[in-house]
Amino acid sequence: MPPGAVRARKRARVRAARSVSRGVLMMGNAVLRSGIEAVLRTVYPPHCLSCNAIVGTDDGLCPDCWSRTPFITGLVCDLCGVPLPGQDHSEIAHCDDCLRIARPWSKGRAALAYRDNTRRLVLAFKRGDRTDISRAAGTWMGIAAQDIALPDQIVAPTPLHWRRLFQRRYNQAALLSAEMARYLALEHCPDLLLRTRNTGTQEGKGRDARFANMVDSIAVHPRRRALIEGRPVLLVDDVLTTGATLAACAEASYAAGASDVRVVALARTVKDG
Repeated sequence: MPPGAVRARKRARVRAARSVSRGVLMMGNAVLRSGIEAVLRTVYPPHCLSCNAIVGTDDGLCPDCWSRTPFITGLVCDLCGVPLPGQDHSEIAHCDDCLRIARPWSKGRAALAYRDNTRRLVLAFKRGDRTDISRAAGTWMGIAAQDIALPDQIVAPTPLHWRRLFQRRYNQAALLSAEMARYLALEHCPDLLLRTRNTGTQEGKGRDARFANMVDSIAVHPRRRALIEGRPVLLVDDVLTTGATLAACAEASYAAGASDVRVVALARTVKDG
């Protein structure tokens, strides 16, 4: 056999041996990881996101908390996602608020009604440093937003002013938008929008005061304008009450050239009764 052929055969055997070794190593690592995970699940079993009871899967709710968490299903307002009487998903309907208030976005959805256990989860997420809730919450939002997701859509959170971000240490809307974008396989831009002035909290303000407080407070990041031009945007917030913050974000997006703006919230406030 020619020397060149012998060398080529040796190189082929070496490559094959290395390939087998890598495969064995990968299998070994997978087995090791599986074993470690099994031990951790035994020592630290998954707990309910709300009450800390032991549950069967990560990022889940126990049966009792699940029953007290009002997921929005059936007929919803096509603009804000609030639940409406009826079960026909294909029907396009609007709630009283959205008939009275001009919404500067085309469609909207919400995963949960803001009452009962939802309020407990949201407050723990926003004020109790329970950032782990974002994984499950982002998935719930992704499920709720499936029918309003568009090709080439860019997902962006409502922004916090830098002073508020410094105090809170994280933007809860950005954590939700990252998880939801991952679920929907869409591009995520956490700093697409900026809050140009400190608007403070909206809590305790009436509808008109909330809208007035948000005037000229949101702008597209100067370095992101090329990213938004001609593209649909999906805006994310934790709670949709009057819609003032999302409206300001939608108007800023359209001003920067967005082709369409839609919104999704983790929770939508609902009227009693």
